[in-house]
Amino acid sequence: MIKVTTLDKRELVLNAELIERIESVPETVITLTNGKKVLVTQTVDEIIDRVIAYRQRTLRPEPARDEVE
Repeated sequence: MIKVTTLDKRELVLNAELIERIESVPETVITLTNGKKVLVTQTVDEIIDRVIAYRQRTLRPEPARDEVE
């Protein structure tokens, strides 16, 4: 999940796995796999960075409990 801000300043949390494409026209438009479009204040590069960070967090294995001090 990634946080984004709509043009009317509402904060949304989107499932990054459902992003089909991101466009800049000039606002940033996120199109989801269900066809829904979300206009956000973040740039395309900011959205890409957030998706990469999300995927790194979800793909990183959790340390075993006995390894955490």
